Amino acid sequence: MQITKDRVVAFHYRLSEPGVGPIEESHGGEPVVYLHGHGGLIAGLEKAMEGHGAGDTFAVTVSPEEGYGPRDENAQQRIPKSHVIGGKGAIFRPGMAVRVNTPSGQRTAVVVKVGLKMLDVDTNHPLAGRTLHFDIEVVSVREAHEEEIAHGHAHGVGGHAH
Repeated sequence: MQITKDRVVAFHYRLSEPGVGPIEESHGGEPVVYLHGHGGLIAGLEKAMEGHGAGDTFAVTVSPEEGYGPRDENAQQRIPKSHVIGGKGAIFRPGMAVRVNTPSGQRTAVVVKVGLKMLDVDTNHPLAGRTLHFDIEVVSVREAHEEEIAHGHAHGVGGHAH
């Protein structure tokens, strides 16, 4: 069965940046599971998955425009430490990823500078502006259930549980 819209896909990946080396991988854990064609992956990776089937292995390089977007140099801001979710009593360090409450919901931010009561954070996605290389191994492909299509994501092991 090939990967097309409304199919649930399980895959392993190895992510690296050309010239920099490995960033992360899923091997040794559970595969990533998503509903194809519903925006569950970055655009460049989802496009590359189209047409592959279980057992396929392939590599794809994704530009920032089809990945996490370009870096926005104006995306740094100063916030009170109290806005960090679960941050009470935490020791913050530059480079640390934190979850922050914003008017539009929770966001991940990276600590740039630590003050006594405030943090300077960068709200760009940590992979924004970077060209990404993926080595993919497709584990399985199946038809999605009607409820998964209605909800816009995969359910069950590796997917979203309700």
